[in-house]
Amino acid sequence: MTNLAEYLVETVRRQPHRPALRLGGDTVSYAELNERSARAAALLQGEGVKPGDRVALMLPNIPEFVVLYYGALRAGAIVVPLNPLLKKRETAYHLTDSGATLLFEWHRAPGEGAQGAVIAGVRRIAVEPSSFATLLAGQDPVAGVSPTADDEVAVLLYTSGTTGKPKGAALTHGGLRHNTEVVRSRVLRLTSEDVMVGCLPLFHIFGQVCMMSAAVLSGASLVVVPRFDSQTVLDVIAHNRATVFGGVPTMYAALLHHPTEADLSALRMCISGGASLPLEVLRDFEERFECMILEGFGMSETSPVVTFNHPDRPRKPGSIGTPIQDVEVRLVDDKGQDVGAGEIGELTVRGPNVMKGYWNRPEETAIAIPDGWLRTGDLARQDADGYFYIVDRKKDMIIRGGYNVYPREIEEVLHEHPAVSLAAVVGVPHQELGEEVAAAVVLRPGAQATAEELRLYVKDRVAAYKYPRVVWLMDELPLGPSGKVLKREISALAVDDSR
Repeated sequence: MTNLAEYLVETVRRQPHRPALRLGGDTVSYAELNERSARAAALLQGEGVKPGDRVALMLPNIPEFVVLYYGALRAGAIVVPLNPLLKKRETAYHLTDSGATLLFEWHRAPGEGAQGAVIAGVRRIAVEPSSFATLLAGQDPVAGVSPTADDEVAVLLYTSGTTGKPKGAALTHGGLRHNTEVVRSRVLRLTSEDVMVGCLPLFHIFGQVCMMSAAVLSGASLVVVPRFDSQTVLDVIAHNRATVFGGVPTMYAALLHHPTEADLSALRMCISGGASLPLEVLRDFEERFECMILEGFGMSETSPVVTFNHPDRPRKPGSIGTPIQDVEVRLVDDKGQDVGAGEIGELTVRGPNVMKGYWNRPEETAIAIPDGWLRTGDLARQDADGYFYIVDRKKDMIIRGGYNVYPREIEEVLHEHPAVSLAAVVGVPHQELGEEVAAAVVLRPGAQATAEELRLYVKDRVAAYKYPRVVWLMDELPLGPSGKVLKREISALAVDDSR
């Protein structure tokens, strides 16, 4: 097996009538998903799409995303998943940079994708469920799956572009297949009886591989949730008797602090990634919902999983676990040399999950992978048992008067305060010290605390150079499409506020 779409074909042979996708009261069986993807492949071929061409999907979490994803792969095309909230300028950039030949856009989008497609000179097809179903019904299903090699690109996943314009991480069929199989068999231990909740964006690699592809490989049911909302997700878990949930830390915090009587007793496992999960949130969530959370680490460039706390090994809360099968991890200094035991270094990765490179960017690829090891930009330490702990993003580290301050450490302390729901620590410019420590905090519903109270709370618990001299109380923190806190936006607000 090479083409990732073979997963769907194999699952249909085993269990054609099992539910594959659920949305509201609608259910799509594996046989129906397989047929629709075959018709989607025919539609693409009719539009002139050839193997290796790029097809952009600008869709929310709906069944049509899954249909077109596997349809494009069946046709031998490369999938370019895009956030439906992108503006026309951003859309045009992604379409032009990837060289996409076709864009499928959600019909309820505000027209930004359509305008971006015009700028890029790319044909656009609006996806409205009923009319799209009619469009597919008029296609003759493509027989079989286009052959591909392991090192051929399957997906172009654009990075967030925190340090410049977004870059397309070229993820291969082999790398995605390896990651999917490890997640299914070694981490989630999925069977066809599992029901998974897909509220992570499918255009993001976490939801795409760890939820969608893993579900298809195992024959599990995936309940898609177009938009994260605490009450909706709790109701979905309860109504569908969901057994597996995947989310990012902000989702777990929101679910934890949302009042509910929903029955989540069917949940057997939760996984967290995308950012570090505060220990207080992890412990309180597990105690309230009686479901274990396994924390791991991954990124777009690694398809995505690198490490995980495995269910058959001792779990260490606060740790990202140990490397998954066939993946190697090292901690290195700025010269690429291994750091000493217990020391902090940049986490580097080598294995079949690592991207082929950045699309059409050989120089940036060489910087990211200078010696066969991908530089992640994350600072970590390793304990005596081989478990890794993320200390912080290399670029997030604050240097205050020559002392290193790791924001995650301060965020953990803030999360211990009973009034705090979310916290993000950033560095702000300081004329004498270079940088000063600042914290943006969201309080729990109904809770009260002053900025001064929180500042003193941290001051009593960390070294004098670490505590935040500046604390902002905010109604909400800026979040990215996957639910991660956008610290760069907080930092920008901080700079404006200091003027």
